[in-house]
Amino acid sequence: MRNIVFATNNTHKLREIRQLLGQVVKIVSLKEIGFDEEIPETGHTLKENALQKAQYIHDKYGIDCFADDTGLETDALNGAPGVYSARYAGEGCTYEDNVNKLLLEMRDAQVRTARFRTVIALILDGKTWFFEGSVEGEIIKEPKGVKGFGYDPVFQPAGYSLTFAGMPPELKNSISHRGKAVEKLTRFLKDYF
Repeated sequence: MRNIVFATNNTHKLREIRQLLGQVVKIVSLKEIGFDEEIPETGHTLKENALQKAQYIHDKYGIDCFADDTGLETDALNGAPGVYSARYAGEGCTYEDNVNKLLLEMRDAQVRTARFRTVIALILDGKTWFFEGSVEGEIIKEPKGVKGFGYDPVFQPAGYSLTFAGMPPELKNSISHRGKAVEKLTRFLKDYF
């Protein structure tokens, strides 16, 4: 089975990706290759950030790898937090800090529609490919559920009465933005190998 590094320091994302891709390739963590720095993330779009992270690891180690960037886009806040989702409440903030800032900024919003988008950049055998996934939903007024991470407790996907944080991981992975992007990546890798 081929080894591919997932260029993330986020253990939640690593666990999700291993559940989704584990049958196709062996997902290697940054820790397993001895990398424990922060990867630069200075792009203005999800695609730029995903590519920057994958390129950084590829250039440093010369290995096949992929990275993702995910953003929550709210219509009431003109697409914010978007590319800044992970650090919306400032550098060193927690998931809870980000959720609290979002709920505060949307407290009077009548329009609560939002979407999660993920872009994956894959560098394999020196070539680059991109895979995208998104899911529509809305931001509820207070957190519900204890599973998941990030904005999962306040994001309720369209057609469901549960937030991502209230869903079993299998259900979330089957409908999520990351799940859809990884499904495209999986199909590509199965064909490629």
